[in-house]
Amino acid sequence: MTRTLTILNGPNLNLLGTREPEIYGSTTLAEIEAQCRILAEAKGFALAFKQSNHEGDLIDWVQQAAYDGVAGIIINAGGYTHTSIALYDALRAVNIPIIEVHLSDPKTREQFRHHSFIEAVARQSICGLGARGYLLAIEALTG
Repeated sequence: MTRTLTILNGPNLNLLGTREPEIYGSTTLAEIEAQCRILAEAKGFALAFKQSNHEGDLIDWVQQAAYDGVAGIIINAGGYTHTSIALYDALRAVNIPIIEVHLSDPKTREQFRHHSFIEAVARQSICGLGARGYLLAIEALTG
């Protein structure tokens, strides 16, 4: 049976490529998904790649990933990184390796972005490497 990785993307990431490209780059979320899918499949993994602007969707997907027995979760929670205790609780409740990814480095930006609830439950945080961060997260989870 093929093992699966789940990549979850939070609010506003659907706007990648047009939203503040000087911060987030010009790569679209669809392009990131395509790159991730190629690498995951080359490593022998299926990929579930999702995006939502709604906190509850992300929480439901975390819980579903646990139910489905996925091999790992890669999450770019967007703005929920700094605000969502509920998402933190959901990630903490599952026994799945988690890697946090951010296109920019939140710790070099506005003060309110410096704290990450997700970082506390993630095995690793990859920040500031643009779309490449997603690929590095896949490498980290698949060895």
